[in-house]
Amino acid sequence: MTETIVTAPGRICLFGEHQDFLELAVIAAPIDLTITLECRPRADTRFVLDLPDLQEMDYFACDCEVEYRHKRDYIRSATNVLHRRGLRLTHGFDCTVRGTIPINAGTSSSSALVVAWTAFLLHTQEGDLPKDRESIASFAHEAEVLEFKEPGGMMDHYASALGGLLYIDCAPPITPTRLPARLEGFVLGDTGVPKDTTGTLRASRDDTREGLAILRQHLPGFDLRTTPLAEAEQYFSLMSPRVQGRVRANFINRDLCQEARRMLSSDEPVDQQRLGAMLLEHQRQLRDGISVSHPKLDLLIDAAMEAGALGGKLNGSGCGGCMFAYAPGRQEEVAEAINRAGGRAHIISISDGVKVEERQVSEER
Repeated sequence: MTETIVTAPGRICLFGEHQDFLELAVIAAPIDLTITLECRPRADTRFVLDLPDLQEMDYFACDCEVEYRHKRDYIRSATNVLHRRGLRLTHGFDCTVRGTIPINAGTSSSSALVVAWTAFLLHTQEGDLPKDRESIASFAHEAEVLEFKEPGGMMDHYASALGGLLYIDCAPPITPTRLPARLEGFVLGDTGVPKDTTGTLRASRDDTREGLAILRQHLPGFDLRTTPLAEAEQYFSLMSPRVQGRVRANFINRDLCQEARRMLSSDEPVDQQRLGAMLLEHQRQLRDGISVSHPKLDLLIDAAMEAGALGGKLNGSGCGGCMFAYAPGRQEEVAEAINRAGGRAHIISISDGVKVEERQVSEER
């Protein structure tokens, strides 16, 4: 019997947090925490899924539109998206879904799940849909974000599907570029504080768009991608303090991302001190300008810095979830400090993207 194994990674966002849905650029990387599918063929056209991490089971016929049990029913939505696009779902499977990515913590566990399931369906079912990694990312974004009319961007899906350190220009058509710099020394810290991803992203997006509309109205030729902060600042007084803070922070974070792109586009050794300082500045803008940090995130970042990290920031939408520290050569000490401060630390490395394998297994296994 042939078993299909699909692995998709979570991700960290180094620069560009809260900017992909503004069609700006991000720098992101998949990490070696993953969602894994182990799937064996059935004799019928049913998918039977065991999700032991969530203590859940699911099953549905694969040859028709699947009804959603709840909002964000991502395995079913990916199945529906690909079915509508012409994939012929003719083969049922028993699938076990396991993961090492913290759930609802900003490290893209849901996107990794959708990427893995999308890659699995494209590999095992019939049809002429493209199966390259960028297509997998696009289909997964459609299933997770567009299908449920949510506010997220495509960073998570591209990072999980493509792998490696990526600069992703999120203006249509989205353009990912592999960055040659070699980075190591990251420690992820899970606060254990649950977060409202869609609510946080929606509030950030809506306030920022309100401010950008004011700038377009009063500043001829305004373009968020190119207009300098100094040219826009004279109109910030027309905005509420909350909107003004979020707009200003997005200008600063935009420029940090571009500086980081230049730094990481070289094969030369990275200026580790400067990179750490840039991460801290990005965090300051997320905390004080966009207002999406949390006291527990701040506590873990402070603990990491005291233990020798060069920088760090929240990871994902914020208001809970995870942070990460950049601590080359000090990973063990920083992980211990995060644990002592009440977090759960994971020493992580940048990884490859989604992977599909097949292996022979015995019937008795």
